Amino acid sequence: MLIDAHAVGPDGGGAGEGRSGVARYSEWLLSRRFRLLVVLLIQCAVVVTCVGLTAFAAARAQERQVREATTERVLAVARSLADLDQVRVAIGRGDAEQELQPLTELIQQASGVDYVVISDARGIRITHPVAGERGRPVSTDPSDVLAGATFVGTEEGTLGPTLRAKVPVYRDGDVVGAASVGVLESEIAADLRSSLTAMAPWVLLAVLVGLTGAAGVSAAIGARVRRLEAENAELGEQRRLSRALREQTHEFRTRIHAVYGLVESGEADAALDYLAELAPITGADTRDGGVEDPRLRAVLGEMAAEYRTQGGLLEIDPLTSTSAGELGGDDLSLIANLVINAVEAAGPGGHVQVLVLADEFGTEVAVGDDGPGLDPEALPTMIEHGYSTKEPGGRNATRGVGLAVVWQIVLDRDGEIEVGRSPAGGALVTVRLRGGR
Repeated sequence: MLIDAHAVGPDGGGAGEGRSGVARYSEWLLSRRFRLLVVLLIQCAVVVTCVGLTAFAAARAQERQVREATTERVLAVARSLADLDQVRVAIGRGDAEQELQPLTELIQQASGVDYVVISDARGIRITHPVAGERGRPVSTDPSDVLAGATFVGTEEGTLGPTLRAKVPVYRDGDVVGAASVGVLESEIAADLRSSLTAMAPWVLLAVLVGLTGAAGVSAAIGARVRRLEAENAELGEQRRLSRALREQTHEFRTRIHAVYGLVESGEADAALDYLAELAPITGADTRDGGVEDPRLRAVLGEMAAEYRTQGGLLEIDPLTSTSAGELGGDDLSLIANLVINAVEAAGPGGHVQVLVLADEFGTEVAVGDDGPGLDPEALPTMIEHGYSTKEPGGRNATRGVGLAVVWQIVLDRDGEIEVGRSPAGGALVTVRLRGGR
């Protein structure tokens, strides 16, 4: 697509030179990438924090479940042991150790606890996993249990800190001893580590999925805002552009005043003749293309008629929808620049298609041609003032401001511009502008 010398500025004239378009585009792109990186880092931090807090809560819940399950187990084993008739009858007899030690070893192995101890009414151990501890007093105060109370908790014993349950043993309504069952705290910690190890892959998977999702969201945001402006207003660029347009603007206003004077005096025919001298009208009507805005209808109609004299076709897309009054001066300037560039790119006998959608929310313009096409990677260079594909080296001091003007309007309206390939094989330039001119 050729970047035409006859670009239309916001006030009807050409655009002057200013700060390098490549430099402005590079600054804007760098700023956008930095913002996206910050957003990505924040998203990753949020993901890691949320997963970390969730994992911590899950670990605490798992620890509570392991401890509660162990407590229920030791208490159930101790109560079952204390309810055995064999235990009740044997306590107090001389052969109690020989009869009860094998029983406690079997129960210890079957229930998976670390010790099972039976003591008599004086607190003397009858059974114990360590033979040397049998016949000796228990390591903790047995008075509450021998008084009929049940104890569940962690205490320091001969084997180390244990979560234990102590249950009184009754015979004929009297407490004759106690059954104590415990699990080492080190074993509980090992069970918890095993549970957490099994949970770790799922936590890592959650982090990976979250980070991937965060990266995807950032990429999606980047795709949607890749053409947003780096600066909210470039007053210096506007001033330089105004200086370049001043002479043409003065002449343009003079002619408008002349037309206004003729119309005000009721000399409509003279006004039309004067306009015909300024810009010969070939005559065209674009109302069949859905163009309700009279100014856009006149601009596109004249362009279509002029292009027809070169054997070309300027076609208004049937989906075009513009209500009268929705398009402002910058919209018309942008559309005119895009169409002129497309016509130059397609050349005589070519085909250009224009789609304009305008409502209170914004304006979307898509202009495609059947010319040689454009490289999207060259966009930073093409928006530079003075660039032209019709000159060797692509530079001309007085030409090639079409896309530069378009880019300035895009920045001013917080919009975006895309370059792609049209169905006809040439370039397709799409511009979206926000409402609120």
